[in-house]
Amino acid sequence: MSSISTFRRLNAIALFQTFAEERIAAGDPPKGLESAWASKIEVSSATWSMAKSGARPIGDKLARQIEQHCSKEPGWLDEEREPTGLSPGEQQFLALALKTFRETNSDGRKRLKQLLKTFHQ
Repeated sequence: MSSISTFRRLNAIALFQTFAEERIAAGDPPKGLESAWASKIEVSSATWSMAKSGARPIGDKLARQIEQHCSKEPGWLDEEREPTGLSPGEQQFLALALKTFRETNSDGRKRLKQLLKTFHQ
């Protein structure tokens, strides 16, 4: 996955996270937020799910569409951003994980994901 694809996916996820936090703070239940987000950015729930997971890259057209619906300037999704709202330890972990992921081939990436999933269960 190219860097721009990674930036777009991570930035789109960050926008979704902000959207979800705002909706929950307003009293909306967590269930249905993925669908509400997909509606906001005018895509199907399946398209958002694939974009979020990385199964479908966020192309130029979808990137500009997300930016427009989130009141961001064109190209905003394409820029690398530091994660916000994280502790220094979380930021260090994410930086190390991202560096390792980027420097690893596809077999290594699969093993990393599997290892993380075992800890998440």
